[in-house]
Amino acid sequence: MSINWYPGHMKKTKDLIDANLKLVDVVIELLDARIPISSRNPQFDQLIGHKKRVVALNKYDLADPHRTKLWIQYYAKIGIKAIPINSLNGEGLGELINEAKASCTDVIEKAQRQGRLLRPIRAMIVGIPNVGKSSLINKLAGKNAAKTGNKPGVTRGKQWIRLNKEVELFDTPGILWPKIEEDLMGIKLACSGAIKDEVLNIEDIAYNLIVLLLVDYRKAFYERYKLDESIEDVVEIMTVIGRKRGCLVKGNEVDLEKASRLIVDEFRKGQIGRITLEIPSLQSALTSGDTNETV
Repeated sequence: MSINWYPGHMKKTKDLIDANLKLVDVVIELLDARIPISSRNPQFDQLIGHKKRVVALNKYDLADPHRTKLWIQYYAKIGIKAIPINSLNGEGLGELINEAKASCTDVIEKAQRQGRLLRPIRAMIVGIPNVGKSSLINKLAGKNAAKTGNKPGVTRGKQWIRLNKEVELFDTPGILWPKIEEDLMGIKLACSGAIKDEVLNIEDIAYNLIVLLLVDYRKAFYERYKLDESIEDVVEIMTVIGRKRGCLVKGNEVDLEKASRLIVDEFRKGQIGRITLEIPSLQSALTSGDTNETV
């Protein structure tokens, strides 16, 4: 599987980030806590360069708490603060903004030494589509400052949002990279909703999701769907779930497409359990040259 694209609005977003980065003091990179590797746009390292960075692990309430701790430790080792957040209910947002402000202490001190009026700290928020940027900004601003939606790529254009006298946010639309060549990464992005369901076959997404879940979350998966543990074949598992949940068509046959959508939707909502599909490793190291083994 190789997913190729580069919609015009994504190229414009890349140019937008590049053109406005000089105006900001710190970049808040928003990741999906369930897939911190796959939800990182590799282009951001080159775009952001040496600009101060804070990582926000969004949807941590859906992620495995133990693995979230591993990711926090991993980022700490490479000198980046990672904050677990829930952009929907606001958990962790105060800590996130405080960390963004703390990272800009040198900017504040320089302004004070030069006798200049202290302007608000400027933070740019970047991330892939459907990772929760608009929800994050809306929660921080206390109003619908950024347009939100449940489909990838809803946010458009550029906008500054003043949170208070101390902080301004620069919002950018979600941006994916031109070509996703790794099968597993594409599947994980599709499972999370970052890639539109129309791009990949929903049955393929569900099939591969089940394969992943059976590796580390077998018990939770079998308990969720009340499956006999003797069932190992993934297609048979999908068929049994479809029959149990009434995903049927004429002739009492199982509608695998409907069953697949049900499984994927329940993963996205956290109904199967708190699940993280990736752990820190050499492969997840940033371009900072980090060579630490798995945390």
